Amino acid sequence: MRVSYELVVIGTSWGGLSALRELVGGLPRNLELPLVVVPHRHRQSEDLMTSLLQDWTSLHVREIEDKAAIARGTIHIAPADYHVLVEDGHFALSTDAPVNYSRPSIDVTFASVADVFGDRSVGVILTGANADGAQGLKRIADRGGLALVQLPATAESPLMPDAALRSVPEARVLTLAEIAATLGSLPAGNAT
Repeated sequence: MRVSYELVVIGTSWGGLSALRELVGGLPRNLELPLVVVPHRHRQSEDLMTSLLQDWTSLHVREIEDKAAIARGTIHIAPADYHVLVEDGHFALSTDAPVNYSRPSIDVTFASVADVFGDRSVGVILTGANADGAQGLKRIADRGGLALVQLPATAESPLMPDAALRSVPEARVLTLAEIAATLGSLPAGNAT
């Protein structure tokens, strides 16, 4: 039986804006899967990422608010200085201590997605200059979810993809265009 997916979570840090531009620009207009983007951001950064990403895609882009519903065909952006958790059909924001010196932490969101959706989750690690996301991607893979990693040679900073591949050597290693095409081909589930 073919697995349908409920949520895609994307983690990125150094060089992430450029990578996201290419990735979201390559997504199909009719994508039904909801996506969550967890970028490392300064805690006082303004929400420019939402408007910038909206310029590059026809999908709806919005910053996550506490208790906001997970919406199909939407790119949800983690807000600065909050961890993003996934609960039954909606998001929860947390001000718990930073993890890997980061809030939002990619690992925290990935682990939450893995715990809620298991084999119906997709984790994507893009360019970045630390190891945040490696353990979260392992949790997704361990629960049967799909693990995708940007080809390190194409990353502005390969440290994050390299760390993810050390934790999840079986992850699919793809260019940004290939990640977009893969996400566009995945069947969306019905939970959201």
